[in-house]
Amino acid sequence: MTQRSPNDHDIDHINHGGGVPTKDRTLDLTTHPFAHPAADSDKFHEECGVFGIFGSSDAAAHTVLGLHALQHRGQEAAGIVTHDSRQFYSHHSLGHVGDNFNSEAVISRLPGDVALGHNRYATTGDTVLRNVQPLFAELETGGFAIGHNGNLTNAGTLRSELVKRGCIFQSTMDTEVIIHLIATSSYHDLIDRIIDALKSVVGAYSLVAMTEDQLIGVRDPMGVRPLLLGQLDGAPILTSESCALDIIGAELVREVAPGEMIIYSRDGIESLMPFPPAKSRPCIFEYVYFSRPDSIAQGRSIYSVRKAIGAALAKESAVPADVVIPVPDSGTPAALGYAEEAGVPFELGIIRNHYVGRTFIEPSQNIRNFGVKLKHNANRAEIEGRRVVLVDDSIVRGTTSKKIVQMVRDAGATEVHMRIASPPTANPCYYGVDTPSREELMAANMDVATMARQIGVNSLAFISIDGLYQAVGGIARNNEQPQYCDACFSEEYPVSLVDLAQGRSPAQLSLLTEHG
Repeated sequence: MTQRSPNDHDIDHINHGGGVPTKDRTLDLTTHPFAHPAADSDKFHEECGVFGIFGSSDAAAHTVLGLHALQHRGQEAAGIVTHDSRQFYSHHSLGHVGDNFNSEAVISRLPGDVALGHNRYATTGDTVLRNVQPLFAELETGGFAIGHNGNLTNAGTLRSELVKRGCIFQSTMDTEVIIHLIATSSYHDLIDRIIDALKSVVGAYSLVAMTEDQLIGVRDPMGVRPLLLGQLDGAPILTSESCALDIIGAELVREVAPGEMIIYSRDGIESLMPFPPAKSRPCIFEYVYFSRPDSIAQGRSIYSVRKAIGAALAKESAVPADVVIPVPDSGTPAALGYAEEAGVPFELGIIRNHYVGRTFIEPSQNIRNFGVKLKHNANRAEIEGRRVVLVDDSIVRGTTSKKIVQMVRDAGATEVHMRIASPPTANPCYYGVDTPSREELMAANMDVATMARQIGVNSLAFISIDGLYQAVGGIARNNEQPQYCDACFSEEYPVSLVDLAQGRSPAQLSLLTEHG
């Protein structure tokens, strides 16, 4: 067996390959809040991002750029599958898009006018190369690649049933459950097989699949996870966010409707609604944090929505202050809205270091404690002697918030108040967002007054759920039929938690532990 350097990449005719980072005793200090388990964070882990394009002579290059724009949705791994009318090609790697798809040599070995790409943040399954999407399978109907964003809440139940029927799983992802359901369906036509498979699953998902002559997109019946249609010079695109269209100069056509299946082929486009209708419940946290601020969702700029959330927050809980300071970067639009509404000056009182990369130092506890200061530094000139309002999008564990508050106090603030542009996050998400357990969520275990004392602020306030709804959609929450999925705030889960109800872990577990 030929041995490779740990940083080599395999690009084969559907021999999935990639680079595996070397293991050493270093501390990864990066700008991504969840890049290292030692990095305390008050952010949910992002989901995943998908990008597919059909009928473009530069399909692989456009997919690389699209995934680059979607990097915030998944930073652990990336993969691309293409087809050139003869065969499929694949490249999968651990790490960022720019570190692995950064040369003409890589792109040239992904020929074809159809491409499917995926950025991964692990919500189920370990981060090892076999779990990097898109997954590829040779089905009775031919080659088939699939990538998806979200979670199947009955994946464990289905997986057990499939294993009993003789199915052999190569990954620990719920995505592979879909492949096996398609492979074992009694229908002959591939589209019928996909529909049959998806009627068996319960969950929140947006998926994109490709064959040698089709690009297929499906959004879950409640539309919890986003999926958009775009086009570039007549080439159709399916992707998670509009920012992935902007980077290549493509046009946003519309959102894929909840429960809709889109099929692109050489003969044109087909739209199907194969599932029973359900009340639409898109994820409200897309507006708060997940989506890039320059993206468009439901016809509205994410940036303008976040400013509106900040303005609503000021209306509900303004406090006398001298300066409004965002916790960068996700708190910036809300802080702008808050400052405008409250009539208080906005300043960049915390400067984020965007160039923190890997630091080759021993991961001692003393060094770990510098984590926040390596990413953020107080701008003393804008803080000293002033009453400060810090605005952030959310508090999850509260650990980073506490360190930032102390940093601002050390810079000379006379008062520190914190305002949060979302309601208290007291419940985990089971729909494709890797969140801490309920025991780790600060708001699940403390009231607001206790949280304020723990973080060390003079006052703490969250936007109300009605205030959030009004800022996002113009009307208050309909408590009988909520307009969005807000389970992380309300504990009202719109999609059944099948595995959890049966006592199964919501995460897929493997009998094999892999290293390197």
